[in-house]
Order: sequence, then C-alpha cells, then structure tokens
Amino acid sequence: MSALVECLFGSRLFRLVCACACSASLFACSTSGTNHPSAVEIQDESGFTISEKVSVSSGVRDQFNTAMRLLEQEQYDRGIALLADATEAAPNVTSLHIDLAIAYGKIGDYEHAEASIKRALQLNPRHPVAHNELGIIYRKTGRFESARKSYESALEVYPDFHFARRNLAILCDLYLGDLGCALENYEAYSEDVTDDEMVAIWIADLRDRIGE
Repeated sequence: MSALVECLFGSRLFRLVCACACSASLFACSTSGTNHPSAVEIQDESGFTISEKVSVSSGVRDQFNTAMRLLEQEQYDRGIALLADATEAAPNVTSLHIDLAIAYGKIGDYEHAEASIKRALQLNPRHPVAHNELGIIYRKTGRFESARKSYESALEVYPDFHFARRNLAILCDLYLGDLGCALENYEAYSEDVTDDEMVAIWIADLRDRIGE
C-alpha cells in the first residue's frame, strides 16, 4: 500500500499534482483599476466547484500570479513571501489563505500552514477544501483522530467531495487500522472516480485482509 497518495485540492495559484488530477482556476476574471468584484472559482475535472465573490486590487492579482510562477519553479521562500503579502492586502479572501497553507505545507512548515488554514475556516467554516487541507496537516503531524474529524467535516458539507473521501479512506486504512471505514470510503470514492485503477486494487487488497 506504499503507493497511497493523499490528494490536495489547490487553487490555480498552486496546482498540486496528485493521483486525483487536481486542477483549478483562481482570479481568472480580467479586471482593471483598483478593487473590483470578481468571481473566484475552483473546479476539478469531476465538476466539483466552489465559487467565492472577492474584491481585489490589480496589485494583489499581480502578487498572486507572480507567486504562482515562483511556487511552480519551487522558489518557495519568495513565493510564500508574496502570498503572505497578498493575504495581508486581501485578508478576507479565503482561497488565498488556503493557498498559503498549501505552500507552507510543501516546505514542511506545518505550524504556519495550520494557522493559515484555520484563518480560512474562520472566514468560511463550511469550506470543504479547507477542512480537507487541515486534515492533511493533522495527518502529517500525527494527530490522526483530528485528521479524521476534518475529513468528515469536509464530507458533511459536500458528501461527493472525493478528495476528502479518498484521504479519509487512506487514513482509516494506514493510520487508524479501521478497515471498515477504509473499505466504505474507498468504495464510495470509486463510485465517483471510476477511472482510478489503483483504488480498485486497494479495495481488492482490503477485502482480502478483511476476509470478504
């Protein structure tokens, strides 16, 4: 089961490649001048979508785009610094705090990652992406029961959020030893993501271990 990979749902600012083929778009609207209302939309290939209305300046958009390029080039310190500046300039944009948390996670700075994702949840307590990312932070810092609660919180908001479903299955399988939970969530995930061949293998392995 060493091939198990957690799935992170990043915004366009930080596209994270994983087995679930995450992709999204942020600040796609063309605006000019100072603060102007825009629709932020993040959407993956399965159709999962979250929209957020924001008002940002052209300067914040420029910081965002530059940060994206730097992070994709693995220039994490500079990219994170720009993202942090962007969150200060636009503190009420949930997606920016999520992106900053993901960026901190890439360098193993889970303390700052957790602070950023919790700020996102203060702004939007029902944001499934934020709950999923918090679950990953908890898992990576050994707080497995808290990770489970975070993934379950994401699924309470959006039951078809297959990224959190997959992560919960992995957590139950490898870290909690709850094979019933793992099988239930692998199977639910496979119903939504029918082309994930690895999960079919994991389900067969798990049934073997359970004795079904």
